[in-house]
Amino acid sequence: MSNQSESSRRSRKGAMQPTLNDVAREAGVSSITVSRYFNSPDSVREATRLKVEAAIEKVGYVRNLIAGSLASASSRVIPVIVPSLSNVVFIDVIKGLQEEFEAHGYQLLLGKTDYDLARETQLIRTFLGWSAAGLVVTGLRHDEATRQILEHWNQPIVEIMELGEGLDLNVGMDHVAAGRAMTEHLLARGYRTIHFAGAELDRDYRAAMRYAGHREALAAAGIEEAPLLDLPVRQQMTSGAQALERIRESHPDCDAIHFANDDMACGAILAAARLGVSIPDDIAIAGFNGLPIGEHVTPRLTTIVSPREQIGRVAARKLLARIQGEPVGELSHDLGFTLRVGDST
Repeated sequence: MSNQSESSRRSRKGAMQPTLNDVAREAGVSSITVSRYFNSPDSVREATRLKVEAAIEKVGYVRNLIAGSLASASSRVIPVIVPSLSNVVFIDVIKGLQEEFEAHGYQLLLGKTDYDLARETQLIRTFLGWSAAGLVVTGLRHDEATRQILEHWNQPIVEIMELGEGLDLNVGMDHVAAGRAMTEHLLARGYRTIHFAGAELDRDYRAAMRYAGHREALAAAGIEEAPLLDLPVRQQMTSGAQALERIRESHPDCDAIHFANDDMACGAILAAARLGVSIPDDIAIAGFNGLPIGEHVTPRLTTIVSPREQIGRVAARKLLARIQGEPVGELSHDLGFTLRVGDST
């Protein structure tokens, strides 16, 4: 991916943020009616409410919740939106963000989406209304309502965890390359019937990107089949145990499983002892993220180590530089990854 200059990406920078009058004009009602919609929605007829809500979404309006002379000022609060707070991956990212922000007098406002883009829109509408100084949001994929809001919002934004064409700043790693690297490792070890196992890949699309890299590596080795087990529910270690059992039953010739994350991979390793499966002699197991648990299971897990805390720190530094009017360098910052070879492959 080619680097972009600081001035080339953000065409929205300097755009006028939509006002209450813009909403009224779009809805074909008075600004007083729009104000009444916010302050006393029950007093507005349903048909009018629907028109106002449609106009709000279309123009990307965010209500400023700080009244009076403070309404045009930025607070020292920075919202951070992540998919999950039960996943240690995002806890590590938050740690890096929080330490950098607090060192510069900013406080973090935290929200989780549960991998739901509509919920992301709701969080952004609420958080930006408090005159946030900037925004950190996970991923590059947003629904149209979110994109409309952020295109008209004049404060800096950092999208984290992946790389690509974003709204503003972008800090992460190449997930396709990570998936490709692990599968190349498995191929180099002599494994040929390699399955990829994940859960809810339609929502966990970064895992789906790693599967795309997995397929690329197999195709480059002349292997056309790239079997995928996509479980319907994400249950961390339990999902890994289920995946091992199902793949062993349906594809007894499978000699390696490339898991979407370490939780599933470690769940498979723990289940293997109960099932009488020897790893890696009967089947190899590989993961992603480089979580500490992978170093404590037997055999030690082969995994891709993602730079989670560093992603948080670099994202925070770039956002703070933009807030303070300082140069940020490259808009997209690739922090890379590390292949850590254990005994499970």
